[in-house]
Amino acid sequence: MADHGDNGQVAVLVDCDNTSPEVLSYALQVVAQFGRVVMRRGYGNHQTLANKWQEALVRMAFTPCLQYQYASGKNTSDIALALDAQEALFDQRADTFCLVTSDSDFAYLCRKLRERGATVLIVGEAKTPDALQNASDQFFMWQAPEPTLTHEGGTEAKPVAQPPAPVKKRRPKALLDAVALMAESTSDGKVGLGALGQYMKRTNPSFAPKVYGHGTLSDMVRCYPDLVLTQGQGNGFWVSLKPSAELAKAGDK
Repeated sequence: MADHGDNGQVAVLVDCDNTSPEVLSYALQVVAQFGRVVMRRGYGNHQTLANKWQEALVRMAFTPCLQYQYASGKNTSDIALALDAQEALFDQRADTFCLVTSDSDFAYLCRKLRERGATVLIVGEAKTPDALQNASDQFFMWQAPEPTLTHEGGTEAKPVAQPPAPVKKRRPKALLDAVALMAESTSDGKVGLGALGQYMKRTNPSFAPKVYGHGTLSDMVRCYPDLVLTQGQGNGFWVSLKPSAELAKAGDK
């Protein structure tokens, strides 16, 4: 996975036929950590771009990419988005691609971009299929705002907000297995906290401590009785498996 920083060239490509205009602000917040946004494009048919998307695309400085449907059931917008992504990669205009969609049809495009060394991000709703999430480097879930009644009796959208973190704290076994696996290749049995976080993201693009009720990865590690979190001479933290003898004593208490 590419390092975060200001050196990345980011392309934000939005499947307007598959999502809502309110997602744009959240998508731009997400990609800001990966570098400079050099492409902002929204793809859709005439009905989509001429109605609800027109104001949002203009306000957020996105280039509308209108694609007519020449035959019923054919989605030319998806093809245009895929071709533009490949062209931007080959022309070296972008090395990080953020696809704003929940459509699993883009999974193959994600795989092809990553095969060429690009970093692929997906911003989608909770309904996004696993096939698309796992084809990306990182998945960011966006929750559509719920309509609420106005004083005039109409409806308006609530402000966009990220889904709340679960109240109950959980300890997925996948994290414990990751430490055990990574520790086998180290001389002291310790794994860097940052490296552990990157590994978890690579194996599960939607992984985030807040999903399991934890504020940070270090807080999450501390909740495991089988793991030990120590601080190195610098500011780095290291994770290791607790010796079996200590685990046995803890079980006797």
